Formats: sequence, C-alpha cells, structure tokens
Amino acid sequence: MSQSQFVDECSINVRGGDGGAGCVSFRREAMVPKGGPDGGDGGKGGDVWLVADHNVASLINYRDHPHRRADNGKHGSGQKKHGRSGADFEAHVPVGTIVKDREDGSVLVDLAKHGDRWLAGPGGEGGRGNARFLSNSRRAPRFAEQGEGGHEVWIRLELKLLADIALIGFPNAGKSTLISRVSKAKPKIANYPFTTLEPNLGVVKLDDLDFVIADIPGLIEGASEGKGLGHQFLRHVERARALVVLVDLAPMDGRPVQEQIDVLLAELEAYQPELLDRPRLVVQAKGDVPLVEPDPEHLVVSSVTNQNMDVLVGALAQLALEGRADREIDEGTPTIHRPLAETVSVERDETGAFVVLGRQAERAVSLNDLTDLEALAYVQDRLSGLGVDKKLARAGAKQGDLVRIGPLEFEYDEDGL
Repeated sequence: MSQSQFVDECSINVRGGDGGAGCVSFRREAMVPKGGPDGGDGGKGGDVWLVADHNVASLINYRDHPHRRADNGKHGSGQKKHGRSGADFEAHVPVGTIVKDREDGSVLVDLAKHGDRWLAGPGGEGGRGNARFLSNSRRAPRFAEQGEGGHEVWIRLELKLLADIALIGFPNAGKSTLISRVSKAKPKIANYPFTTLEPNLGVVKLDDLDFVIADIPGLIEGASEGKGLGHQFLRHVERARALVVLVDLAPMDGRPVQEQIDVLLAELEAYQPELLDRPRLVVQAKGDVPLVEPDPEHLVVSSVTNQNMDVLVGALAQLALEGRADREIDEGTPTIHRPLAETVSVERDETGAFVVLGRQAERAVSLNDLTDLEALAYVQDRLSGLGVDKKLARAGAKQGDLVRIGPLEFEYDEDGL
C-alpha cells in the first residue's frame, strides 16, 4: 500500500502533433521521360484526448508535470507514399473533472461519466503532396503543402468530487485518525467532539487502484432534521459511491455498537432513503481500548496499533470497486466531445483591417509557399471556394482595404482576391 496526495485543481498544457509535410516529386522511370507528379501526403498529427477514468482519483499527476503531447505525423515521399499519422495521446483524469478556459473561466466540457472523452488538442492535418494538385490546367505542379501545426492550449482542470467512499460516524469516533492512517490526508485530530468541521479527503492506493475516501464531519441524532450542521454534513454523503459506517468501541456515552449503527442508518434514511441502497461496510474503531462489546460480524480496527489496517484497506478497495460498478450502470453510455467545426468569418480589428478567421482559410494560407506563383494561384482559388471574397464584400471591404489571413496581408481587390 502506498499513499498519495489529493489534488483537485490544476492547469495543464496540451498540444496536438504537427502534421507531416507533403512531398514534391515526379515519376522517374526509364521509359517515361515526362512522368507526372507522385508526391505523397504528410500524415496527420496525433490528437490529445482527455478521458474520464474511475480508476484515477486525483489530478496530482498533472500538477507537477502539466504538459501533454501527441506524436507528429511523418512527411510524405515519392511514389505517392503517404506519411504515417502520429499516435494519439490519452490523458486520463478523474470522473467529475470539469475543463475550463484558463483565461475567462468558461466551462468547456464536464467529463461526468466513466469513459467520457474530450478532444483537447487536435492534431494538425498533413500537407498534401504535389500529386494532389494535378489538374487539366496544372499538369506539373511543383508545390506541396506544409504540415499544419498541432493545436496548443492551456486549460484549467477542476475536480467536482465524486468520492468513492464516505466515512460516517458520531463525533470523536476516530474517523479523522483512521483516514490519516490509510491516506496522506492530514486532518485536525483531538480528543473532543466536532474537531472536523469540513470533509477531509484522502487518496488510498492499492496496487494499480487508487480511490478517494472522504471523512464526513460527525453526525448527531437529529442531523437529518438539520440539527447542528446536519444538512451541511449530510450533503457531502450524497455523491459518495459507497459508505463506511464507523462505530466507536470506546464511546464517551457508553452507547452499544448496534445502537450506534441503528441511529446512523436512521439518520441517513431520513435524509435520503436511497443512501441505504449503496454498498456499505461497518467498521468498529478503537479496538485497542474497547469499552463496549465488539460485534463479531464486523471488522475491528485500531488506528493506534494498526490492528487489521491492511485488512481494512483491502476491504475498502473492494467496496470502492462495488460502488463504481453500481455507478457505471447508472451513468449509461460515455460521451465523446469534439470542438464544433470552425466556419470562415470576417471581423474588423482596431486598425480597420479586415481579418479572415477560420481554420480552413488560415490553413490554405499557412501551409503553402506563397512565393511560388502556382501555389499562390491555388490559394486564391481555395479562398474563393470557401467564400472569402463574398464574406469580405458583405463585411464592407472596399478596393484597397487591408485584409489579413493568418500571416498573409494583402489589399482587397473588388474584382477578386
């Protein structure tokens, strides 16, 4: 068993792989003196996906190592050989992770179910080889496209906690001490009631499984009716997949084990009856100093002497798996989230220039060598096909106005781009 820290928010940088460049090549065969173009396309860059995984409990792996990259595509070559596409990269995050724009805080996606996927860093498209530009008017194209750069962005990850296990019991029952033994959580611990006033979270790791256990502040009789901070405390139990009922073998009031169990379960049922349908384990704490008779049907542990702590961790892992299995049935089919396709649009910037936006238009300009007259003619045809000239006219562009498309700047010609 090892321990790890709970981290519930961080920023990460994702970058899709670059697309491979297209190739300029012509057939060179002994009996074919004027072979046609045969340059192959470059391969697509790999994508970066965020994947919700119920076997991941924390964002700690991203806090200290925030960069995630996909592989680049390979360049095309002669004989119409296309470059290999880059491998995708899957970044696994806890179920319940919300992805936000790091600049304005807007929510981009909520990965609420196991298996939900979001395309965070699309890979760049591979450049087309010169064989793709053969036409009746262009018999020997001597240009090809460069590969498109992969999309890179900083995003914010925030975990909306879905605890595997909620640890409930009376005040001073030993919950905080127990969670400090099985995880790296460092709750405030003292020998008086209501030491814990907010949930403490700990991540427990056993072999390849890690899971979150939440120490819920102590309940009292009448909590379901709002007595004390009852509703505030019980609210934290609602989203837990499984429950551990911790009873005290050394209670200050001498209350028997079964009575403690009955009262705690009655409070849960009164607050939300379906809580009793979740996988549940009863654990008897303070086995080193019992003042009341233990129940032989339930596990006895001691956080002081470590009695049965390994057994407890194994039981907690099994309980977490049972809770996740139940949750999977309820959650239904995972969802694949992709960014909406970008359309071409025209805006006017603060200098008065018309700026053409949209991946297709920007790609046509950035992937081609505009010093090559053939390539420039192709780009003009491509932009016209995307309707850029019509959109500029609708936006009010006049003869001689400055137009920007990616790195390209030119004067608008009303007779055509």
